[in-house]
Amino acid sequence: MPTILVTGGAGYIGSHTRYFLEKQGYSVLVVDNLGRGYREAVPPAILHTLDLRETDKLTSLLEKHHVDAVIHFAAYIAVGESTKNPLLYFENNVGGSLSLLEAMARAGVKRVVFSSTAAAYGTPARVPIVEDEPYAPINPYGESKVIVERMLEWLDRYQEFRSIRLRYFNACGAEPDAGLGERHEPETHLIPLILRAIQTGSPVTLFGDDYPTEDGTCIRDYIHVSDLAEAHVFAVEHLLKGGASNVFNVGTGSGHSVKEVVASVERVTGKKVPFTMGPRREGDPASLVADSSKLQTTLGWKPNRADLDRIVSDAWKFAQSLA
Repeated sequence: MPTILVTGGAGYIGSHTRYFLEKQGYSVLVVDNLGRGYREAVPPAILHTLDLRETDKLTSLLEKHHVDAVIHFAAYIAVGESTKNPLLYFENNVGGSLSLLEAMARAGVKRVVFSSTAAAYGTPARVPIVEDEPYAPINPYGESKVIVERMLEWLDRYQEFRSIRLRYFNACGAEPDAGLGERHEPETHLIPLILRAIQTGSPVTLFGDDYPTEDGTCIRDYIHVSDLAEAHVFAVEHLLKGGASNVFNVGTGSGHSVKEVVASVERVTGKKVPFTMGPRREGDPASLVADSSKLQTTLGWKPNRADLDRIVSDAWKFAQSLA
């Protein structure tokens, strides 16, 4: 079977993708500097602890293991942090990607699946969002991903790099039987924050109840992390078969409001969620929902775990295992 290098494979989505690649029989290597990932999320035998900006070491690794393709997750992802320290995001997300692509070029590896984001669209003109919506990021995090997408477009045109760019929405859930789930420090994502509020009794702050939505709270497309991981497997298999470069949204195609998520958590756990309502956060669109029909039609992927209560239940099992 081909050998796949997963960058950022000790992180949330990367660790799940590594798990599903191995289930399909692929040989997998993980590169992670462990700055924000978790050593225990990766089997020790396949973990290589290095920073993507160490280009020479990365080149040697790609050559030594005869890597066939790369799935590139390694990045900082906190929107708020990116607005406070934009240069950190450009240095890490763009600089790390540039070093990776340089190492791949040296080693003759020309197939990459890139972890991009719905933040590339900013505040979209249409919902559900389709892939030809123009780039319009409204924060440095989104811009850092757009810059890498553009780099890949140029490499495809002039250097025969083949890439799949996956723009995904709100990753959530867990694969608790594999000991994998969502952990960020600090945590900024809604579902783990709500679950933490239940566990600690300390209220979670929900931002904004005056949006032009049915219940006044933001609507988002919540995609189970295992469905998302499988989309990466479908994407890398497409490239390994000689498929062309492309860009795909990855979501469920339906949205849930913040209050609907709270209600789901209360159903699943049987506990009331302690929360306070805060003002809107700057730059939060009222609704972000993916049109993922292109991915489903082109690669045959579909979200098999889209039920919100299923997502919350898996996340709750993992949260309880940590506690």
